[in-house]
Amino acid sequence: MKNLHDVWHIRFLHYVNELQKYLKYVFTGHLAIVIVFVLGAGGYQYSEWLKTVSSDFPGTWLVAFVIGVLLAFSIPTTLIREPDQVYLLPLETKLMTYMKKALSWTFWSQLFVVVVPFIVALPLLSQVSKVQPKTLGLVFILILLMKWWNVQVEFAFRWSNRGQGIWGDRIVRALVSIAILASAFTMNPLYIALLIIPIVFYYISWTRHLKGQPFPYEHFVEVEQNRMLRFYRFANYFTDVPHIQGSIHRRAWLNVLYGLVPSHQKNAQDYLVFRTFVRTDDTFYLWLRLTLLSALGAAFIGIPIVVMVFVGALSFASAIQIKQALSASSEFRMDMLFPIDENARSKGILKLVRVVQVLQALIVLVTVVIVGGEHVSLYALPIVVLIVSEITLKMSN
Repeated sequence: MKNLHDVWHIRFLHYVNELQKYLKYVFTGHLAIVIVFVLGAGGYQYSEWLKTVSSDFPGTWLVAFVIGVLLAFSIPTTLIREPDQVYLLPLETKLMTYMKKALSWTFWSQLFVVVVPFIVALPLLSQVSKVQPKTLGLVFILILLMKWWNVQVEFAFRWSNRGQGIWGDRIVRALVSIAILASAFTMNPLYIALLIIPIVFYYISWTRHLKGQPFPYEHFVEVEQNRMLRFYRFANYFTDVPHIQGSIHRRAWLNVLYGLVPSHQKNAQDYLVFRTFVRTDDTFYLWLRLTLLSALGAAFIGIPIVVMVFVGALSFASAIQIKQALSASSEFRMDMLFPIDENARSKGILKLVRVVQVLQALIVLVTVVIVGGEHVSLYALPIVVLIVSEITLKMSN
C-alpha cells in the first residue's frame, strides 16, 4: 500500500464484500414478496389517508421535524480498526486524506435515510400543504446541504470530544436542521439567512478544535465495532453469523413463568429450553419484535389479504428462527450427561415454539379486538399464525 488512498480502497472493498456476503441471505425471494405486499398496502393506506386529511394538517412541520431528526444521526463510517492505533500513528498528520474518503462515503451511503422520507412526503406536501414545486426543489437542495453539514460536524465533534456529549450535539443539530427546513417551506429568506450564521459558526468552531488534537482511535474503533455488530445482528436473523455471540440476561421478572413447567425429571429439557429462550437476548427479542410487528400489521394494514400474508410471513420467521436458534449448539453440552431421552431436547424445542406462537396468535387477536377492524376476516389472523407455525415446524428439519 503506497498511501492512505490505497488503505481506504482496500478496506472499502473488504467492507462491501462483507455486506454482500450476508445481504444475499437477507433479501431473498420470500422477503421481497413480503416487502412488495407491505409497500403496496402502505401506499394504499397513505393515499386513502391523503383524501381525508384536513387542509390545516401541519404537514410541513411534521416533515421538517422527521427529516431534521434523521439528519442529526450522521454517524461517520471510517472503517478504522484497532491495529490502526499503532500502524497509522506515523501517518496521523496525513490522516485527513483518509478521512475525506470516509466522510464522502458516509454522506452518500446515508443520503437515502433522509431522501426517501422526503420523497414519500411529497404527496402530503403538494396536495395537503400546497407547497409549490420550486419550494420543494429548494428544500431538497437544503436537505443535501444539511446532510453534508451534519456529517462533517458530527465527525469533528467526535474527534474533538472523543465521543463525549454526542447527544447534546445531536439535539443542537436537530433543532437547527428543523428550523432551516421549516423556514424553507415558508420561503422566508430572512429566517434562512439568519440561520446560516449559526450553521457556519458551529461548523467552523468544531473544525478548528481539530487542530493539534490527537485522533481518538479508541472511540472510532468502538463506533465501527458497534456499527458492524448491529449489521451482524440483523443478518443473524436470516443466516448464521459466526461474529455474533449472543448476550445473556437473567430477566428475573419472568422467573414466575418457570413454574409453568412441572418439576419432574422428564421435563428437564423443557425447563432448560424455556430458560434458554427467556434469557438469551437474540432469541427473546427476535420473537418480541416479530410479535409486535404482527400486532402493528393487524392494527394498521386494512387490506385482509395483505395483512394475512404479512402476519403469516412473520409467524413463519418466528417459528423457523426460534427453532433453529434453540437447536443450534456445540457438539457437547452438559445436559447430554442427564439420564433422559436423547430426543427430549428436540421435543422440548417444538413444545416451546408452539407455546410462544400460541401467545403470538393471542396478542394478534387482542390487537384485532381492540382496534375493531371493519373486516370480519381479520379475526382469522390468529388461525393463520397457528397454521403457518405448525406447517413450518412440520416441514423444517
